[in-house]
Parts: sequence; C-alpha cells; structure tokens
Amino acid sequence: MDFHGFTDEYGSQVRVPEQFFRHVLLNIPKLDELKLTLYVFWRMEQKEGPFRYLLFSDLISDHHLVQAMANDPGKARSVISSALRRAAAHGTLLQMEISLQDADDKIIFINSPRGRAATAAIKRGDWKLTGKRNQPIDIQVDHQNIFQLYETNIGPLTPLIADAMRDAEKTYPSEWIEEAIQIAVERNKRNWHYIEAILRHWQEGGRDERKEQQDRRDSQEARRKYSDWDR
Repeated sequence: MDFHGFTDEYGSQVRVPEQFFRHVLLNIPKLDELKLTLYVFWRMEQKEGPFRYLLFSDLISDHHLVQAMANDPGKARSVISSALRRAAAHGTLLQMEISLQDADDKIIFINSPRGRAATAAIKRGDWKLTGKRNQPIDIQVDHQNIFQLYETNIGPLTPLIADAMRDAEKTYPSEWIEEAIQIAVERNKRNWHYIEAILRHWQEGGRDERKEQQDRRDSQEARRKYSDWDR
C-alpha cells in the first residue's frame, strides 16, 4: 500500500471512545480483531438514526475488508467471524442473531449505552423489518422529549445546554438521560453538569440499579423526616 501521509485537512473525523485506547487497544491480541473493530467504528460514523448498526452481511460484502483479512473470500469470512466473536468477548462490540426477510444474519453494535439499549429492545421484540436495503431494521424504543423534560424540571434550555444534550442523545440511551434528570431533581442538583456526571459515571462504571433505587428511597425518606421535624 502506498500512503504518502495525512493532509492538513483531514476531512471527516471518526470518533473512537477514549476508553478504547485506555482499556482495550493494548489488550487486543490479534491484528484481525483490531482491524475489524476500527472498521466498525468507521462504518458506524456513516450511519444515521438514533441506533446505528451493521450486519454481518455488510462486513463480508465489503471487498476491501475481505481482502484485508485474507486472500481467499471463504477464509476471510471465517476470519471476520472469529474477529467479531473475540471483539464481543472482550466487550468492544455486541452481536446478535436476527432473522431478516430472506436469511438469518447477525446485527452488530458498538458496546455503548445506546448499543446495549438496542440489543435489549431487540430481545424484547421491539423491532420490525423496514424493507429498506440500507436500514433493514427499525428499533423501537419509547423516547420522551428530553428537552421538554429538562425545561420542566431543571430550568431554561440555553443554546449551549441544548447542544450538550444533543451530543448526549448520540451517546446515551434516552432512558438514562431521563433517569439522570430525575435523580438530579430528587437530589436538588438542578444543572446539566450534574446530570452529565451521572451519565459518565454509569458509562464508565456500569449501573447498579438496585443500589440507585435504594439510595433514592433513602434520600426521599430523609427529606420526609426532615420536613416532619421542621413542621
């Protein structure tokens, strides 16, 4: 391959989570898994909609990816499948078997809050076939207007906050944002920075929903007792 270096204007950028470099990159044992993972990040940037995904058939139909994995197409298919399994085992990507109109396939997500919300929706049966070649699956997740929820419970929606919330919508499931707003209200921390900190904490450390619910019950009980005493 002849590559003469990057130009001053790189064009469109591909977003790769910082956690990939801190926790994943140096622990990927095989080059084919690294190639596939970076390829998926790149392809996802070209997708649209709240839930972005690829199909396994998308991977094996890209002759550039196939050639990068093996000289023989049959061998390349096996290599891609194995790389995908390893990426899923390492927690970078998610894959699920799914039945389309003409054949079974695998649907692939980045293992992000939105990816996990999408796989949960598919498991619940909240999806349908669209008949569209470029977006054959529509994932149906109830979605409240988080901007209206913010204005109702937190305060006026400034342009900067609106931009930050639009970015958050691309990163976190709407259920997380709604829950984080509710927690901020209950704790009387009515600002976007606090809500965003909750979301980052959930993304980096995972959610312990039972503990959160207990903490919220304790907080509500403490406020009730304080109000009773104050009267």
